[in-house]
This record gives sequence, C-alpha cells and structure tokens, in this order.
Amino acid sequence: MDNVNIKQLAKALNLSTSTVSRAFRDNSDINKETKERILAMAKELNYQPNHYASNLREQRSKTIAVIVPELANNFFSQAIHGIERIARDKGYHILIYATDDVYEKEVSFIRHLHNGRADGIIMSVSGEANDHNYLNELTQKRLPLVFFDRVYEDIITPRVITNDYDSSFAATQHLIKQGCKQIAYLVINKNLSIGKFRMQGYIDALLKYNIPYDDRYVIDCTNSYNKNNVILKQMLAELKPDGVFTSVERLAFATYYACYDLNIVVPEQLKVIGFSSLEIAPLLNPSLTTITQPATKIGMEAANLLFKMLESPESVDPNEKIVLNSKLIKRRSTETS
Repeated sequence: MDNVNIKQLAKALNLSTSTVSRAFRDNSDINKETKERILAMAKELNYQPNHYASNLREQRSKTIAVIVPELANNFFSQAIHGIERIARDKGYHILIYATDDVYEKEVSFIRHLHNGRADGIIMSVSGEANDHNYLNELTQKRLPLVFFDRVYEDIITPRVITNDYDSSFAATQHLIKQGCKQIAYLVINKNLSIGKFRMQGYIDALLKYNIPYDDRYVIDCTNSYNKNNVILKQMLAELKPDGVFTSVERLAFATYYACYDLNIVVPEQLKVIGFSSLEIAPLLNPSLTTITQPATKIGMEAANLLFKMLESPESVDPNEKIVLNSKLIKRRSTETS
C-alpha cells in the first residue's frame, strides 16, 4: 500500500488517530504493547509520520533558541552542551545565536524569534544597554524566556545563576590569606549583573580584612586580547599589585601573558586567581587557583525550567531563581609560595 496516511493506519489497527499519534510522539500514556503493535503495522504498511505537520498542528516548532554573548568562551560551550542534552531527550533541537556582546544583535535575534521559529528562549544577556523593554514583547507573544549566568535584573523571568558574590568574596579572601594586600580586580563589564555581584564580593572581602578599597585597582578590560595586553602591562607596571583577581577566564590568561612579557614570576611575585570553566586550566597554568562554575549543570537546569514553562506554565513562578554553587579549587603552588 502506497502513501498510507495516519487515518488509514488507525483504521487498519482499529484505533483512534490520536492513539496512533501518541505512539509516534513516544507519550508515556500509551502502553508498551499497543505502541509496539502500532509501530509494527506502520512498518508493514510503510507509513512515515509527518512530524513537521504535527508540529504545525500543535503550533510547536520543537526548537529552542539559545542566545549567548560568545561561543569561544568555554563556559558557554559547556552550558550549551547541558541545554542540548535536555532538549534532545525532549525531542527538541536547539538554535544557537551569538550576540558578540552587541545589544543590537540581541534585540534583532529576539524580534526574529517572534515569528514562531522557536518555542522558547534560553539567554545569557549582552548587557550593553539599560532599555530591556523589547523583552516584554515575549510575554505578549507567550514565548517563554529563561536567563542563565548573565541576567537583566529589571526583567521578571525565571533564571539560573551561581553564587557570584560568595565566590568572589572567597577568591579575594584566599589572596589576602596568601599575604596579598594590593589586589587588582579585572573586569570586562562591571555593569552586568554578575559583574556587580563579583565586584561587591571583592570589595567586602577587602573591608573585612581592613584593606582600604582603591578604585584604581579595579581595571576595566575588553574582549580584545591585544587591548588587554596593553591595559594589563600598564597596570602591572604602574600599580605593582601583589595579587590579581580576574572576573572571567580570559583575563587570567591575559594576565599570564602580560607577566611573561614583563618578566614577572607567578606566583612568587604575583598571585593570580580567576573564574574558569576550562578543565585543563591547571595544566596550562599550574599556579592558577580557580573558581569553577558548574556550567553544564547550569545549562541543564535552565533547559529544565524552560520545558517546565512549556509543559505547565502555571507551575512556574516568574520570579523563580535557581542558584548553583561554584567551587574554589586551590593550587598547591599558591599555598606554598
């Protein structure tokens, strides 16, 4: 029999079309024997389900959009892996958009997704503007949104973050206990939510140990390795810090390059600590104490939240916030130097 449709298949099995459809969607409310009988008959009659048409009827694209500031960052690669793992189990695909920290790109992507291209959005924000009202259009369109890592505080939507304040406090405290008193804090965008929390942890740790806060030691960096090299060499030469706390992974490596060029020995002359999701960080920099974020788990938690919103919107509090713990991993060389 050629071109068998779902109605003909259901008739041959003496079942309803909805029961047959549930078997192909792998619904849990259909028993194993019935499902096996349906699949066997479908194979016999050469029936192929039209998932695209089914998705249209359900007004679902079976696609999740993931918007991130960059793809080269190992943290985001791991988070995307966690999101994809959950999406795959749910029968969904993911579309990945990189904003390159450009606000206009972020707005363009969001507005592009209003056309039904995705059923929901998981996003780590760019943070380059204060007007985030365009995201309120998602509510009007009933398109679920979950933030992860970097968030907009003025937008009410579920989010998955880490304990950035506590982690930064612990990192700064670690440097102080190693004898550091002139600690530089390197940041790319201190106006971001994570930038604010991490900087406050740094400031409060200094105050606890009676070290005066000096804003000259808060160094604004960029996403450019070449520009950072100039900024950091100037900082190291002029301020001569004895410790450096980097708020993102790339700045730790940039610090090492600058130190190498200036013949500054780490950790004997300068102790460095930084956020890092790179598993081989201790191999590249044996003296680098790191704060490691559970990036894959963050992605999985964000995806679980989004699917919960898709499947049962009323069960999710718009203010829901999942906070995961980062881990301070100390290196022996900083302990003994």
